[in-house]
Amino acid sequence: MKLSTYAKQLGISYQTAWRLFKDGKLNAYKLPTGTVIVREEETRGAEQAVAVYCRVSSSENKGNLESQKRRLLDYCAAKGYKVNRVVTEVGSGINDTRKQWLSLLEDRTVRIILVERKDRFTRFGFSFCCISTLYVPCKYPS
Repeated sequence: MKLSTYAKQLGISYQTAWRLFKDGKLNAYKLPTGTVIVREEETRGAEQAVAVYCRVSSSENKGNLESQKRRLLDYCAAKGYKVNRVVTEVGSGINDTRKQWLSLLEDRTVRIILVERKDRFTRFGFSFCCISTLYVPCKYPS
């Protein structure tokens, strides 16, 4: 499939997909016309490796945890993502030793982690923890 179609399917910008291609992180090739083609096995693997991460900072906000989860799962259904793992956690975003968070980062089968906002994932060091994982922010219509 074309790189632009692949980017739309993942919910990322074309520039991000192009950067992944240039860095050699995609199983893709370039035609003599300049069109980048992503091989189908790459797209199937990406569909099968989606995780949803929901976090609130205190047990007082547990109701928000469930609504966050519902919104993310609705987003995945609308985008056609197959969710393999749903992680919900109560803990501070400043704390970088959250068990569920760490297990999600260590899971090498996960290619995409969906969070509602990046501060739900972590408050500090976001750019360092997402080196091997593709972060896709969920944007809802107002």
